[in-house]
Amino acid sequence: MEIANEIREKLGGEWLAAIYREKVRTQRTRAYHLEVPAAENRAEIQHTLLGIELKVGNNRFACPDLSTARYLQIFARIGCTQIAVPYDITKISHLADELESSWHKIILIFEESVKDKIASAKGRLRSALIKEVRTEIEEIGAGSLMPEFKQSTKQRK
Repeated sequence: MEIANEIREKLGGEWLAAIYREKVRTQRTRAYHLEVPAAENRAEIQHTLLGIELKVGNNRFACPDLSTARYLQIFARIGCTQIAVPYDITKISHLADELESSWHKIILIFEESVKDKIASAKGRLRSALIKEVRTEIEEIGAGSLMPEFKQSTKQRK
């Protein structure tokens, strides 16, 4: 798609799928399944008496902490059902910051590119852009359900 390629070129390494490929999938991760429609979704983080939840449509996903909820929110927005979550929880907050920043830059550049188009054309182009990002992330994949643990230690040979 023309607009997706234009935005990808402008952002370079800050393109959402590039961050996912280079900074998330290169570390030890576990696969996570989000039961969300494959479309742009409204994802809200809610603080309840039972903890933090991510609400997408009528579905609620319990999250262990706010940074994980922010991380999952980005992928829920674009409709990714299978994603990789870093196993090291100390890295999630920083990645969530980068992914949110990338998402907002994509939307800002998109809005600037289509400001002279009619509303229906904007909607079609936005849907196509989000589908392009979602497809790239799905092609990169979510990895295995559980990370690989090395059984050998320095003490044993």
